[in-house]
Amino acid sequence: MRIHLRTFGVLGGLVLIALVSMTGTAHAQRVGAAYRAPRTVDGQPDLQGIWQAVSSANFNIQDHSASLGVPAGMSIVEGNEIPYLPAALAIRQANFRERYSQDPEAKCFMVGTPRIMYMPFPFQIVQTEGQINILSEYVHTPRTLRFNSEHPRGPEWIMGDSRAHWEGETLVVDVTNFTDGNWLDRSGNFTSSTLHVVERYTRTDPDHILYEATIEDPAVFSQAWKMSFPLYRRVESNAQLLEYECQAYITAEHDKNDTQ
Repeated sequence: MRIHLRTFGVLGGLVLIALVSMTGTAHAQRVGAAYRAPRTVDGQPDLQGIWQAVSSANFNIQDHSASLGVPAGMSIVEGNEIPYLPAALAIRQANFRERYSQDPEAKCFMVGTPRIMYMPFPFQIVQTEGQINILSEYVHTPRTLRFNSEHPRGPEWIMGDSRAHWEGETLVVDVTNFTDGNWLDRSGNFTSSTLHVVERYTRTDPDHILYEATIEDPAVFSQAWKMSFPLYRRVESNAQLLEYECQAYITAEHDKNDTQ
């Protein structure tokens, strides 16, 4: 009997390994295959829903250790390097020293694009024929992505002006016409009014969107650079945007006692 059990154990183990291998292969094939999102009434990929980034990028978009009130986090910047021009790097360092009072978020201002996409608040994507709206819980920030049109000349906005088109399964959004003074995070990374952002939204499965943004700003950076991270669908049955009335939470007193 003992021999039979051993034999069964060996054979059972081989069968189990084979089944696991087959399951893993099937899963790898599903993951590797290009996902085709459901379609809206006009035949485009459906990105609608309530989504949220899950990271500490709003504290610092680069790798950072934990400190008082700041959780540790991993970079959303590809290569973890931001190619600052020398003069701009000096401004970034000054921003860090004054981050408690000068960060636009500390003043309850809108935070610009792409920062709004990785704020620790959910946002809702609503699609209609001819435009997409992104509505954020953070200070009721709205974005309108318009199709089949050009950027206007002259006007500037904190969130920039967004013009969109589809490339297969990917929504591509060109964003320009920014005001000066936007920050990318609470640590002082910043942009200027010459900022140009190209966003890419690709739904990779029912509950995830891959978000990518290429950043160009010739007044601040020596070359273009890229950030990327997943967006997660809020799947609670009662998921909805709630009220967030921001109140300025810090003063310059923090800056006086804190240096880089």
